[in-house]
Amino acid sequence: MDLVNKFSNGLRAALSTDELEALNTARGATKEDIKKLRSEYPNCPESLISLLENIDGTYWSKHGENKIAVCILGSDLEEGRYPYYLLSIQQMLESSKEEEDISYLLEYQDDEDDVDPKINPEGLLPGTYIHFSDCMNNGGTSRLYIDFNPSDKGVCGQIIRFVHDPDQYKVIANSFDEYLQQLLDGDFIFLDKEKLNELRF
Repeated sequence: MDLVNKFSNGLRAALSTDELEALNTARGATKEDIKKLRSEYPNCPESLISLLENIDGTYWSKHGENKIAVCILGSDLEEGRYPYYLLSIQQMLESSKEEEDISYLLEYQDDEDDVDPKINPEGLLPGTYIHFSDCMNNGGTSRLYIDFNPSDKGVCGQIIRFVHDPDQYKVIANSFDEYLQQLLDGDFIFLDKEKLNELRF
């Protein structure tokens, strides 16, 4: 896909020499894994499939004899400067089995901004979302999801960003394509090394 090619080219130009060297050892997902992802998530975006065909995960993901940990994605946090890993297909399938409960936010917190009205108040239910990315803090602080079961105010395939403490669920793009385009338009600012050092904790 043209969008994914543009993203991949821009990403590689923005990575440090060490990061690029590590990423160059990455393998694409197997046909079997892609088939399984499509089977479990028929609405899985083609742009995500295309990305995984080239890079099957960067979150302590094993590629042959090598294991890599390279942040290649971002979000709206820290003005777009907060970096994220891409999960492998196996990691996505495993981590998307559980319900992501948002009821505690809706019940106990007063701020409507805690849960975007585009998100189904029933939460992210197994089979209705793909958890595709964890932040550089090993996912403990922030995660990204593709949501296939939105509220009537949202759209199928929208991208949700979760952040912890204080907890918040927010829609940051209407599709995975739109999400990738945002990263392109932001000129991969999440790979800014000076800001990245400030954010590490």
